[in-house]
Amino acid sequence: MSDKIKIIVADDHPLMRKGLKTVLETEERFEVIAQASNGIEAFTALQESPADIITLDVEMPEMSGIEVARKIIEEQVEIKIVFLTMYKDEDMFNEAMDIGASGYVLKENAVDDIVDCIKEVSKGSYYISPLISKYLINRQKKMQSLSDSSPSINDLTKTERNILRMVAQNKTSKEIAEELFIASKTVENHRTNISRKLNLSGSHSLIKFALTNKSIL
Repeated sequence: MSDKIKIIVADDHPLMRKGLKTVLETEERFEVIAQASNGIEAFTALQESPADIITLDVEMPEMSGIEVARKIIEEQVEIKIVFLTMYKDEDMFNEAMDIGASGYVLKENAVDDIVDCIKEVSKGSYYISPLISKYLINRQKKMQSLSDSSPSINDLTKTERNILRMVAQNKTSKEIAEELFIASKTVENHRTNISRKLNLSGSHSLIKFALTNKSIL
């Protein structure tokens, strides 16, 4: 087995792709095996060229980085996900982490952060740009608060937590299904399981719970 850490770089800006490739390959163990300019190309690339890590621009044409990541998780593709973004947006950060990202890097610090990020992620750790470390602290506090206020939340799977968050955004089962690339019936089954685990009853109890706890989901 090769010791090389194989990486796919996806970004709609050619100069950013070129810059990331140049910086990453200053490390002897890193090899950028494919590049993509949009989300569809990114998913096709990881299917055709198995890699260890994929870097995704959060916002790309055709399919956003967030949508690509959801598809990766849904289809159980074995690859670690690192998001790059120019936005210091806490909601976007939380959405990325909910999906299962291993790294989150601000583009303004990509040259300084990306190598350290890939090193940590390749070891099974997580990496967040230092400039937004407060987002991680806030997230941990909110998750602890949610666990304390509703201990049974710990019984929810990652997918169930994600669906609960989207319910809090007033998304219908059909909209959730389309976003997660699954059947509406599957979403309904998840909602039933979530309600059972949270000891909720009644047709609107799940929506009420999600909206009440929206700030800490």
